[in-house]
Amino acid sequence: MTSAHVDVSLPARFRALRGGLVVSCQAYPGEPLRHPESMARIAQSAVTGGAVGIRSQGLDDIRAIAQVVDVPQIGLWKVGNEGVFITPTLDHALAVAEAGADVVAIDGTRRPRPDGLTLAETIARLKAATGLLVMADTGSVDDALAAEDAGADIVGTTLSGYTGERPVSDGPDLELVEILASRLTVPVFAEGRIRTPTEARAALDAGAYSVVVGTAITHPSSITSWFVDAITEA
Repeated sequence: MTSAHVDVSLPARFRALRGGLVVSCQAYPGEPLRHPESMARIAQSAVTGGAVGIRSQGLDDIRAIAQVVDVPQIGLWKVGNEGVFITPTLDHALAVAEAGADVVAIDGTRRPRPDGLTLAETIARLKAATGLLVMADTGSVDDALAAEDAGADIVGTTLSGYTGERPVSDGPDLELVEILASRLTVPVFAEGRIRTPTEARAALDAGAYSVVVGTAITHPSSITSWFVDAITEA
């Protein structure tokens, strides 16, 4: 299956994202790489390898990465780790924009938001203030349809398996990607549990406009643990 989306769905600068790889450069608290300069260097390395976009977390990281790469940067701000925590409020979204993101990624589920605004209100106010594109991180078909109706420019499968509406699959939720690609008019970005080049290719074949990969490229401790586990089991 190929994506039904046409390139005019995004402004010219972002059309290079179609059929390409976006690398998510994030480190968890307490890790050695949890430093803006480290994330910026990883982002540079990803672009050298052919990444057409970068996804980053945290205001300092966004600022640092904006200084060293010229591909579109999808920025977000995680607050906590439960419920609505990906750029959860309008104020957080505005700060992400101010830090230098080209696209602001926000929680795009139908769950109540901490500031009491609806998703549509958040997106409308963010666009009015910044003019930036908005990526809605969703966890289900209903989330994605509602996010498109709310004005999201991009819908991601980021939260599939983490909101209770879909099971946690071993790999990417290709079924969700395929459904969304056939029902939405905005680009669908496949994200979540994509660990191999074969899975990335499968996501594009399922209809994804672009593929986002993070842990399998930018998280050395996780990658190392995969090898250690395999050796130990053997």
